This record gives sequence, structure tokens and C-alpha cells, in this order.
Amino acid sequence: MQISIIVLNLVYAILGVVLMYVSYRVIDRLTPQVDFPEELKRGNIAVAIFIAALFLAIAIIIGNALS
Repeated sequence: MQISIIVLNLVYAILGVVLMYVSYRVIDRLTPQVDFPEELKRGNIAVAIFIAALFLAIAIIIGNALS
């Protein structure tokens, strides 16, 4: 396996994680009335499902955009 392919995959992985974090922060800023971390600490299942669906959707979008 070529080292350039490994490095490129690592760059894509890091870029994907950074974009995932940035997109989560954008959604967090767009919904100031909902404190996601606090709701998760209280055990709000609906917020947990929403965040999970958000992460999956963003991962699919980023994965298709990077490939």
C-alpha cells in the first residue's frame, strides 16, 4: 500500500471529524433555546435521537462530498 494513500485517508478522516464538529456547533448556535448537553444529562431521549440522526445525516453528506 502506498504511503500517499494512507496519508490522504488520514487527512480525509481528520477533515470529516472537523466538519462534523463545526456542523454540530452551527446547529447548536441556530437553536439557542435548546441546551443539548444539559438535555442529554437529564436523559432526554428525544434530544439524543435528534443528535444521533443529525450526526448520521452530516456524516453521509460529508462522506459523499469527500469521495
